[in-house]
Amino acid sequence: MKLVALAVMMAMPLAAQDKKDDIVIEAVDYKDGDVALQGWIAYDKTVKEKRPGVIVVHEWKGVGDYVKMRAQMVAKLGYVAFALDMYGKGVYAKDHQEAGKLAGAFFGDREKMRTRAKAGYDVFAKHEKVDAQRIAAMGYCFGGTTSLEMARGGFDVKAVFSFHGNLATPQKAEKGKVKAKWIVVFHGADDKFVGDVEAFKKEWSDAAIDLNLHTYDGTVHSFTVKDAGDDPSKGMAYNEKADKDSWEKLTKYLADVLK
Repeated sequence: MKLVALAVMMAMPLAAQDKKDDIVIEAVDYKDGDVALQGWIAYDKTVKEKRPGVIVVHEWKGVGDYVKMRAQMVAKLGYVAFALDMYGKGVYAKDHQEAGKLAGAFFGDREKMRTRAKAGYDVFAKHEKVDAQRIAAMGYCFGGTTSLEMARGGFDVKAVFSFHGNLATPQKAEKGKVKAKWIVVFHGADDKFVGDVEAFKKEWSDAAIDLNLHTYDGTVHSFTVKDAGDDPSKGMAYNEKADKDSWEKLTKYLADVLK
């Protein structure tokens, strides 16, 4: 398997914006069959032409402040960002137990996960502000897994990015089906929730797709989420260094793959 060196990707990000007030975020109502969904699209209101798009998939609690914040951060880089909805309009888990049940319904049914993600992808790709030929997908925890399933499912995305996402799947990537140029994973070396990393490496090697795996020593699950606290012994904890480094790498990858 070929691991692509990040050092070759030094292109500058797309026109980062100076004024936070230029970034707007708006609700987008859509459906997957009979299921009502509500995503959030973020963009720079001063840019009139179509821009590359980045799908941002929420963590396991659902569409909330965290994923909206990340979508706005992506929009500040000069892209149109879309926080799609996997659970349903207004559905947000009150605790980890409820989140586990919501996410579990999709972990146990990967076709359902792909179909629900595809509903959001289709709405986003047709949006008047989006260049449908240049779309990437990213996600956190449950959202990282979803972004990987989008690649495995043959979605028309240039690259996918998983931040502390679960790497296991019952439906492995197939050679010739994946359209993404890169699979990029940001992973905590001490994360016990993501599955077999070696099996994951083999999956993408067998599919002949470049895997970019960035591993952070001394880092556990949810390392980009400040609300996860600062106690790694609990299995979930924020790591400022890993959070900042993974974001900086993401911006360079996006600039290269969506330029």
